[in-house]
Amino acid sequence: RREPLALINLKKKNEETGEEELASRLNHCKAKATRHIFLIRHSQYNLDGRADKDRTLTPLGREQAELTGHRLASLGLKFDQIIYSSMTRATETTEIISKHLPGVKKISTDLLREGAPIEPDPPVSHWKPEAVQYYEDGARIEAAFRNFIHRADAKQEEDSYEIFVCHANVIRYIVCR
Repeated sequence: RREPLALINLKKKNEETGEEELASRLNHCKAKATRHIFLIRHSQYNLDGRADKDRTLTPLGREQAELTGHRLASLGLKFDQIIYSSMTRATETTEIISKHLPGVKKISTDLLREGAPIEPDPPVSHWKPEAVQYYEDGARIEAAFRNFIHRADAKQEEDSYEIFVCHANVIRYIVCR
């Protein structure tokens, strides 16, 4: 769903019309609308929590989420959905933001959970995940990219506006990918 040519079976080509039919089929697969994706990192959270459920938003984090919700609402856009990580800090951020965007559908997914998608280059001293984590997290975050980051469907008539609330490493991966 990234290139219209990838959506066409090139083997099914009418020998008589040839290129004209290909152009027509290609035009039929092109997106007529644009997907606008807002990537938002969760707000500040309690770093001292041992488990995910203990890593709740701090008072500053709740204020950050409120301000983000206000700002998104002030844009005057008709948001279609909020897709968010199932981790506590992203879920709490989403709940606060969504109060300012009534009626917007919310979808939680484990694919957007924080992780180590790829080994940092150059290496960093403060963060050294186990090597196996790159394989597990990398595959999951790549699956999130393939699942959620694509052009609008050819049938989509109007632009869409979607919010993703997730984590710094996931956002970096999506932007760089």
